[in-house]
Amino acid sequence: MKHYKSSLKIAARELRKNMTPTEEMIWFAIRRKKLLDIQFYRQKAIGPYIVDFYAPAVNLVIEIDGAHHLTADNIGQDKFRDASLNELGLRVLRFSNAQVRSTFSKVIAGIITAIRVAKDLPPLKKGVATSEQNNTCKIN
Repeated sequence: MKHYKSSLKIAARELRKNMTPTEEMIWFAIRRKKLLDIQFYRQKAIGPYIVDFYAPAVNLVIEIDGAHHLTADNIGQDKFRDASLNELGLRVLRFSNAQVRSTFSKVIAGIITAIRVAKDLPPLKKGVATSEQNNTCKIN
């Protein structure tokens, strides 16, 4: 298990109680080992951050971003955060709320592809492009 700031425990608990509608959509699809028998945790504290979803068995983090992540300041913060999580050996998938709402099946396919890559399984016939350079996955 990854180390975290104990002061984030209460904040993570509150975030679990108040998930956004798009986070709830993703959570319903990935909870209870629904995807390739992988356990996910929601609103999990890792290091100095709270990530939306975390699968320790495959070192995978999923972030669901609202519109405020599109500002220049937040884009820079997200890149720094992703780099920090990558240094911990984690792969970060980042999806926007709009992507989750409009292309839900593609988002889930992207998550499945990332799990299959991490588990060294053959790729799906129809996957999404991933960037191995920065360990993130984005769906257009």
